[in-house]
Amino acid sequence: MPKMNLSHFEASILFALLTSVVLGVITKRTDRERIRHAAQTFGYFVVAIFGLSWLMYLGHG
Repeated sequence: MPKMNLSHFEASILFALLTSVVLGVITKRTDRERIRHAAQTFGYFVVAIFGLSWLMYLGHG
């Protein structure tokens, strides 16, 4: 089995994508609602990733 070598950013985006898809599938009833909710949740995750990374960057010094 090939080894995956992901950076921290790539792993965070992959986590956000997979989590958003799962949340969209299990929380909504129609396909349209599922896609919209998954896209919205993914957007929130990406904003949180960038926001927290900037806070860590600025706080580190």
